[in-house]
Amino acid sequence: MWTKIPSGGLRITGADRVDFVQGQMTGDLRGAPTPGLVACTFLNVRGQIETFARAYRRTDDVYLHVDTEQAEALAARLKRYIIFDQVEVKDVSEDLRCVHVWPGAAVDGWNAVGPDVQTFELGGGVVLIGRVNRTGAAGLDLHYLTRHEAAVLAALDGEETPLAGLDAARIAAGIPDIARDGFSGTLPQEVGLDVGGPLPAISYRKGCYVGQEIMARLEARGNTRYHLARLEGESLPRGADILHSGKVVGQTGLNAGGFSLVRLRKEVADGIEVEVDGLPATVQLLNPVPHTP
Repeated sequence: MWTKIPSGGLRITGADRVDFVQGQMTGDLRGAPTPGLVACTFLNVRGQIETFARAYRRTDDVYLHVDTEQAEALAARLKRYIIFDQVEVKDVSEDLRCVHVWPGAAVDGWNAVGPDVQTFELGGGVVLIGRVNRTGAAGLDLHYLTRHEAAVLAALDGEETPLAGLDAARIAAGIPDIARDGFSGTLPQEVGLDVGGPLPAISYRKGCYVGQEIMARLEARGNTRYHLARLEGESLPRGADILHSGKVVGQTGLNAGGFSLVRLRKEVADGIEVEVDGLPATVQLLNPVPHTP
């Protein structure tokens, strides 16, 4: 089965494209193969997430895949930092579309034992495919030109599954979606993006980038006050405060399938009953993964 992913994208070209993007993002693009794929965030100077992206390193460009309506702001941010760099930033959101092919579904032409990023012809057009975990197991993000959409979708096996179904599966698996969960403005370590987390998007060894000083302090300190957890509760609103004993202890992400991923204070124990906008909910702690430098 497959699901359409509301998204946008930027194409970065020019001789300095890799070094330029490397100096802006938390992931290690320079250390990725060509072709290669790196999850990353773009932070403000306080270390808070502005944009989450998946960066595709290719022979002639860097393609940044972002959530819908995120490309324009990210393009403006990147252009502010261009000084003498030989780079060009182009918003290609209108030209490209993306679907996620769920684990177990086949795509003609995909080499399952090959690299994480592959390009080949499908449905009469060239597609870019990356191995991406959106549901707890690796599926495929398939990028194609808008004008080829009908032919590409007709070439896929299985049926379309609504985005709500994908959201339910990823939340059940503990996989955050920064834009859809409303986690922008938080520290990456608070919402599952740290090394060893469900969606690792930080390199502590790659060198300088915007917000890097804050990331280094957090690594040295070893923890944050919040972490990614899950609430069980029906129809919980997104972006609402979580209350326990009358105190705010976190904020909710998107609710799907009776669960929400949340940013939660670490002292709140598993199984604790909390309240969200007057609705009852139960805390479920996710399996912690030890930090690995």
